[in-house]
Amino acid sequence: MENVILIVHLLLALGLIGVVLLQRSEGGGLGMGGGGGAMSGRAAATALGKVTWLLAIAFICTSITLTILAAQKASGTSVLDRLGGSAPEVEETVPALPTGEDLLPPADGDTAPLVPRAD
Repeated sequence: MENVILIVHLLLALGLIGVVLLQRSEGGGLGMGGGGGAMSGRAAATALGKVTWLLAIAFICTSITLTILAAQKASGTSVLDRLGGSAPEVEETVPALPTGEDLLPPADGDTAPLVPRAD
């Protein structure tokens, strides 16, 4: 049932996009002049305008229906509850700290004589 409504919803979305793109531009969106019904307060209702409203109403109805179905399916459980298991235990291991001898310079007897590099 949910898949059928989802497919109808997607088809309505594509149809709505197509119908909106087919409509004639009213102009004035970016200051461009548009002729025609500038004197009237309301533009004439065209067939494409009516189809746009019909598709928009159907799109909103399928959106609300899908939201209701998703809310009923969720029924207040979390994703981890639906998986059926508990979260795996994580071992917290702390890396070993370096000893102080690694941080200090070598003792006088341990140093090798410095030999200049021949480049």
